[in-house]
Amino acid sequence: MDSTYSKTPKKMIESSGPVGQNATVGSRVFDICNYLFVTLVAFTTILPFIYIIGASFATEYEIATRPMFFIPRDISVAAYQYIFSSNKILRGFGNSIFITVCGTAINLFFTVTMAYALSKTRLRGRNFFLNMVIFSMFFSGGMIPGYIVVANILNLKNTFWSVLLPGAISAYNMMIVKNFFQGIPQELEESAALDGCNDISTLWRIVLPLSLPVLATFGLFYAVGHWNAYFSAMIYMTGAKEKWPLQVLLRELIIMSNGTAGDMANMADDFVQPPEQSVKMAVIVVSTVPIMCVYPFLQKYFVKGVMVGALKG
Repeated sequence: MDSTYSKTPKKMIESSGPVGQNATVGSRVFDICNYLFVTLVAFTTILPFIYIIGASFATEYEIATRPMFFIPRDISVAAYQYIFSSNKILRGFGNSIFITVCGTAINLFFTVTMAYALSKTRLRGRNFFLNMVIFSMFFSGGMIPGYIVVANILNLKNTFWSVLLPGAISAYNMMIVKNFFQGIPQELEESAALDGCNDISTLWRIVLPLSLPVLATFGLFYAVGHWNAYFSAMIYMTGAKEKWPLQVLLRELIIMSNGTAGDMANMADDFVQPPEQSVKMAVIVVSTVPIMCVYPFLQKYFVKGVMVGALKG
């Protein structure tokens, strides 16, 4: 009897008929199609960037005559020499790193504290604050009122605060983090309260360690946004060019490469003006590679943080 019962599940699986076989073959075909599709998407994403890297080391003639290449025939570093001809680029790197680190810390602080408060149903006026947050997701004052508030009322023009405070929190990201906090078992916080923890201690010792995936994900979103931002610095720091981030300086380099020779103070006497397209490719590489180095460290949290925070109701 025991041997008969032990063989029954295996026999049922083997004799499941066309339905079982079709399901197995279908799942394999589905997996193969998924792998092929993801591989195709990966190639269409990576190959243009490889071309940009190769073109940044190419000559103007090669860029004009070869529609697509990955390794240039004649390697030239004139574009990078042109970009780093002045210490302004290094200073811009420092400004961008400072804005990215401080801005991300400010974003996460306000996002976490507000999301944790709004995740508690016992909070008085919770519905009112939630409605105000939702209202701000659909309506805004606009660019001109925002400029008046930052430059004239708050008097933050030509300071780093002008690019850090106006976007201190994202309502959409805050709502997702709030949903994630609501999904944490209430028993954990009740146990912490019995041990004498207040709300701040519970947030710091219990909630935040359990929220590393969602914090890493939105921290990455905020960091990429700060690193790529240039418009706020361009309109709020007109009188403080020494505080310009990297993106604004690279924009100026592209404008100069299209017209004048740019800042040649530190160039050699026999330096030749680099090609216009090569400079643009080098600018893309210089502005993209640093922030891309952050992704491998947060990759393991990325998918989990997005999915968990989005699915909790």
